Amino acid sequence: MTDRSALQIQLEKGIAGLGLALPAEAVPRLLDYLALLERWNAAYNLTAIRDPAEMVTRHLLDSLAILPHVRGETLADLGTGPGLPGIPLAIAAPGRQVLLVDSNGKKVRFLREAIRALKLEGVRAVQSRVEEVEGQFDCITARAFASLADMLAWGGHLLAPGGVWLAMKGKTPDEELAAVPPAFALHGIHALTVPGLGPAERHLVILERANAV
Repeated sequence: MTDRSALQIQLEKGIAGLGLALPAEAVPRLLDYLALLERWNAAYNLTAIRDPAEMVTRHLLDSLAILPHVRGETLADLGTGPGLPGIPLAIAAPGRQVLLVDSNGKKVRFLREAIRALKLEGVRAVQSRVEEVEGQFDCITARAFASLADMLAWGGHLLAPGGVWLAMKGKTPDEELAAVPPAFALHGIHALTVPGLGPAERHLVILERANAV
């Protein structure tokens, strides 16, 4: 098992590599989240990634890579699974109201325990299908849980006027872009350089309401 000090060094180097300046308490809280996830994962299989060092790269740093694009006072993380990217974003930039949405009961139980244990103020978790969630949010994040067309069909009603939809993808989803509903418009595609991952493995697709562009 990788010890915490080694994980901390890896995480701090990765954060520096992303060019981010986080609150002083962010790194220990991110490591606390990782330890909780590792512990629960042994029993509940919340993520296929088992190695803590790989979790730092593929879960924490991957989530933090989109932080510069997050905006607004409210955020909904759809299909969040064990809280990705929602929990790392909430730790890295506290003060925002964050809703974590997943339909899987055991994952939502983990999310609620993580919120309690990590004392994540303004963060709540709901077990629900995306299409049944109510409200509107300045920013919506979704980590490759469906195609762009399906994401927007199920959750497009949640995007507030002037808000941004941040869809985390692997390679550039050219075919998916052609199927984006006309009510939404592409604002940009950014290649994400995640420390520890190869080039061009991660892209962020930014969408807005068509009438807001």
